[in-house]
Amino acid sequence: MIECSFCKIIVGKLSSNKIYETEKILAFAPLKEDIIAKGHMLVIPKKHYADFYDIPKEELHHIVDAIKIISQKLKQKYNTDGINLLHASGKAAQQSCFHFHIHLIPRSQNDGLDTWPKTGYKEGNFPGVYNKISNLF
Repeated sequence: MIECSFCKIIVGKLSSNKIYETEKILAFAPLKEDIIAKGHMLVIPKKHYADFYDIPKEELHHIVDAIKIISQKLKQKYNTDGINLLHASGKAAQQSCFHFHIHLIPRSQNDGLDTWPKTGYKEGNFPGVYNKISNLF
């Protein structure tokens, strides 16, 4: 998948500010113009998976383990007050790079970020909708 920009970063064909790396994952700073908070980074598998539906559970575990390690270090060393983990799968969810990734965004009290959209969504039949979903399992 060498046409993928994240794959190019993994193999060294594109430069990046690497922050944390293991045999299975890489964490790096996004492009300067995409950074939304101090310490914002992307955590990706080194193997190409398009999205959440594509990535195997075992690979996802490596990413979550890395996020836990990175988050704890940030809290320890920089006194972060919280962390946002953001992910989008598919065009409808605004995925822009089709290599699975999670945005790790350190948060501080009163940092001015509001990462949860306020849509005003109204559902006339919440019980019915969630009943149908729970019946899937």
